[in-house]
Amino acid sequence: MSLTTSHGEPGTARTGLRARREGGPLRVVESELVDYAEAVAAMEQMVRDRQAGAADDTLWILSHPRTYTVGRRTPPEERPDPAHGIPVVEVRRGGKLTYHSPEQIVGYPILKLADPRDVVGLLRDIENLLVGVLGELGIEAERRDTPPGGPLLTGVWTAEGRKIVSLGMHISRGVSAHGFSMDVDADPAPWTWAVPCGMPDVEMTSVCRERERRGLAPVTQAEVRRLIVGAWRREA
Repeated sequence: MSLTTSHGEPGTARTGLRARREGGPLRVVESELVDYAEAVAAMEQMVRDRQAGAADDTLWILSHPRTYTVGRRTPPEERPDPAHGIPVVEVRRGGKLTYHSPEQIVGYPILKLADPRDVVGLLRDIENLLVGVLGELGIEAERRDTPPGGPLLTGVWTAEGRKIVSLGMHISRGVSAHGFSMDVDADPAPWTWAVPCGMPDVEMTSVCRERERRGLAPVTQAEVRRLIVGAWRREA
């Protein structure tokens, strides 16, 4: 597993996501394709290092081979048919089922929170940051509030109601783990072989499909990564 590390410039204003962190520099680590189990083991070590004060806050950007992950509340009827041959991995995070592929960007924020109880605020700040990234890509997007008793609407949605970012996190001893995923140009079929995010009627989409709908040229994964990393360096 290859890691490329850089550090963002420390900001002076502490608002939004920056205020959500306890403080200090943000390290950005970039990898290419990493096996999901290998990534979880590395992420858990990053969490332990941050809890011990042995590492800075970190945003790890990477991709995974084709894998379904299921949160603790995912019932059997929402899981995929094993005949498709895609591994299903149980994870310690919020949310239900999501799908990973090499054409998707995954971000794992390993952050020491100023207030470990304010998980919802952290999720909202990450959603808003990614709404801004999608705006830079010419895609009007929004975050949504979950209505009482309704399905969890955590993540980012296009203005037309398609889901383009999935988000699920876990907080342990004040440090966040897991994170977000954004499809750049992934095959949509595997999303239809299960129930994404506990919502049977949701339409999952990607950056390139949304740009095509708007008459815009495709973009590469490297271009989208650059925008995501730039936004985190500015805002976190």
